[in-house]
Amino acid sequence: MGESGEPHPLVTTLIGEERRQTPPGINAGVDLRVVDAWCAWLDALATDAEAALSASMAYKDLDPPARETWLRALEQDAERVGVPRVAMYAPLLAVETDPGRRQRIFVAMGKLDSSAAPRSPAIGLRGIAPGGLVIAAVVSPLYLDFVQVLACGFFPHSGFEWVRHDPIVERECALRDRSVVEGVVLEVRPLSGIIDELASSILAHRRAGKQLPDALRAFAHIFSPGLPDSSPASP
Repeated sequence: MGESGEPHPLVTTLIGEERRQTPPGINAGVDLRVVDAWCAWLDALATDAEAALSASMAYKDLDPPARETWLRALEQDAERVGVPRVAMYAPLLAVETDPGRRQRIFVAMGKLDSSAAPRSPAIGLRGIAPGGLVIAAVVSPLYLDFVQVLACGFFPHSGFEWVRHDPIVERECALRDRSVVEGVVLEVRPLSGIIDELASSILAHRRAGKQLPDALRAFAHIFSPGLPDSSPASP
């Protein structure tokens, strides 16, 4: 994404062209230089955190028909790109909340190749602010050295005060033991305990009649009980 917050120009071009095309050829009639540039950008998703984050943010800002267009373009151009499929799809999965599209993305990614497997496990972090506000974070691996981070502040019996989701972060830049969030020092804690605590807070939030933040839905699959999600476990 550029500074204006607009989707990547390659995305805008390909989507705009498809809406003027007749299926089945998504890239039919599109300047081949644009397609080549699009594929080069996709190649960068395996190593360039800025490109991966740009993909996540651009996809997140699209409406459902445009997201479908993006997925169809990936299906068509996947063989032209020299990176593991997970590198093309994981940035989208990090921000996609629709169960049908999440399922489609999982299927498209296929089994995770060992060369693209995450290089570190998930971790949980926790601290308590004055007044009893719990601040917790889950750092979840995506692929290679990329992770996504869910950070939130909540009261266990009333729900969330704030939730933040960073969909693509280089592992070395992510939260870690002794990181400070909202003035609170976070320490590594057993991940299962933090997930249970977050799941209970989701229920408390619902009982209070409050709408759940969308950021939680990207992590729906880790909560039990929690948000309904029909997606399979990550490959």
